[in-house]
Amino acid sequence: MSTPLSEKIAIVTGATKGIGKAVAEAFLKEGAKVAICSRTPADVAAAVKKWNGAYAGRIIGQAADVGDASQVSKLFQYVDEHFGAPDILVNNSGLGIFSPMADMSIEQWQTVLRTNLDGVFYCSREAVLRMKTKGGGFIVNISSLAGKNPFAGGAAYNASKFGLNGFSEAMMLDHRNDNIRVSYIMPGSVDTEFNNHSTGASWKIAPEDIAEIVLHVVKMSERTLISRVEVRPSRPQKS
Repeated sequence: MSTPLSEKIAIVTGATKGIGKAVAEAFLKEGAKVAICSRTPADVAAAVKKWNGAYAGRIIGQAADVGDASQVSKLFQYVDEHFGAPDILVNNSGLGIFSPMADMSIEQWQTVLRTNLDGVFYCSREAVLRMKTKGGGFIVNISSLAGKNPFAGGAAYNASKFGLNGFSEAMMLDHRNDNIRVSYIMPGSVDTEFNNHSTGASWKIAPEDIAEIVLHVVKMSERTLISRVEVRPSRPQKS
């Protein structure tokens, strides 16, 4: 039997575009209360305004840089005040800076790791502390096939996603007996604006496809955990 999401409280980071936006909207359609964030206040305000018509009372948002622990703490306090402790956290915020390793600046390296790995730790720590008190929850980390397949120019991004996969599995083992399930999803090429790509490539995975997978994972019976999902375009573009 699947777990209903009606009135569940979900936090989705990086939720004003791409995968995060699709996941947030999918949760709203399932009846969940959803809190979103991104680094840009105007983007958060626009997304909340757009969704508030159809989902009034079930959508809130606050700007937050997940790589800043103090901003993450304030985000979770904001959700506490308006909705309560989260049942679900989707760590989706991420960025990529690509260049040969020796050409990468220290600041570029730190920027990628700060968002893609530190940010997941900060958000997950805040969520787990609340979920333990609440009696359980679910954390889904959006990783990448770059977390198992290194590529030239991807030193920082590969490191962040390899690290995210290991972090996810360790966190799952740490907190499975707290009734907190942890899963990570590893998409290949998704049709989003990530890394300044244009959208509209029909061969790529649609963000809505990833959202559908997230729904399936979190709605699975509590006795079962889908701990890792790999996703690829079924017919990738020929090089």
